[in-house]
Amino acid sequence: MRKLLRPYLPSPEKLQDQAWSRYFGSSILHPRLWHLNRHSAAGGVAVGLFCGLIPGPLQMLGAAILSVIFKVNLPLALVCTLFSNPLTIVPLYLLAYKLGTLVIDDGGKGFTHPPERGDLELLQWGQALGDWVVGLGPPLALGLAMLAAILAAAGYLVVSLGWRIYLIRALRRRKRARAARGR
Repeated sequence: MRKLLRPYLPSPEKLQDQAWSRYFGSSILHPRLWHLNRHSAAGGVAVGLFCGLIPGPLQMLGAAILSVIFKVNLPLALVCTLFSNPLTIVPLYLLAYKLGTLVIDDGGKGFTHPPERGDLELLQWGQALGDWVVGLGPPLALGLAMLAAILAAAGYLVVSLGWRIYLIRALRRRKRARAARGR
């Protein structure tokens, strides 16, 4: 699995050159943050999926902080935050809102649709979109926490099980190859 993932992950030197990495000092160079095994990869994916739902531009910073705290693979955590992007964020927030309304009553307000771009300039539309998100209130906040936890747990399990299945199959292939050579 390492051979498959390693070419796509940035090196410690590349990340150390980033402006935000200065705040972490030498802790960002800890070997466990760069080691690629089943547990660190699964933890990195879980951290990335959890932090991907943090609003605003703080997703990667949150992923970096949690990676340092939990000593999981930092590059995977950073890459996995990218699942939430301008194309996916509204459906993710709608799903989070629906999850939140399963637990918290929205006070009979019901769901209001996001503002249309229409004639608004990008900055005005962004501000209207932010006001819309804040207006959804507690159901959205709880739903985001629930969805982040669900995605993190699912990501951890999928990567951990996938890695284990890959290892079992590789061991069986080696065993068959040894048996074929021994004949």
